[in-house]
Amino acid sequence: MRSDPLKPTSCARMLAALAAPERLRIVRELQAGKRSVSELTEALAVPMVNVSHHLRVLRHAGIVSGRKQGRFVHYTLRQSMIATPVGKDGRQVLDLGCCQLQLPRRGLVSLSKPT
Repeated sequence: MRSDPLKPTSCARMLAALAAPERLRIVRELQAGKRSVSELTEALAVPMVNVSHHLRVLRHAGIVSGRKQGRFVHYTLRQSMIATPVGKDGRQVLDLGCCQLQLPRRGLVSLSKPT
């Protein structure tokens, strides 16, 4: 049996992990660097138990990693997942191997009025 370069099982696991709005918000927060569960809870204004659950899903999918520092675990995007930023708008690329997801930097979202 030949190896499929798409790695469909791995790809599907990562895409499923990103299929929740809260998880995409966590990924966006982690673009700025490591964050603890309490920092993410405050930034996202959601219960800590929800943030912990979503981080567990993202960690199981291989998108984030956690490192214990004292009493706290600090989470970061796995460096192997981050590609070089593209374009002048500063979008960071999350490289899932099977596809890439461009993420706007936090605070760079602008609304324009229809003309």
